[in-house]
Amino acid sequence: MEYMLFITNDPEAEPYDPKLDNIQDWVEDLDKSGIRGHGDRLRPPEDAKIVRIRRGRLEVTDGPYTETKEWIAGYDILDCESMEQAVEIASRHPMARFGRIEVRAVWPFE
Repeated sequence: MEYMLFITNDPEAEPYDPKLDNIQDWVEDLDKSGIRGHGDRLRPPEDAKIVRIRRGRLEVTDGPYTETKEWIAGYDILDCESMEQAVEIASRHPMARFGRIEVRAVWPFE
């Protein structure tokens, strides 16, 4: 089953430490195992566009400009046997220490 990891920053977490937090090592380990499908960093929220259709008209705005300081910094797609396995793998991601990781099962359309 596929699981998506939303990698988010966390202003209240421990600071980034390049000696401890080598994300590339985590990626390479999972790529070798075949568990990680793909993933990448995302540009910051201020580079995003919000797209809506309202009253039949396209609205595109810069943003998002939310009140929260947390934002999605990247993502990974994993192919795991269970939610427990996905959580265990997410716990090894360096961002689990200096960020936050949300794990969700992909819910395919039938």
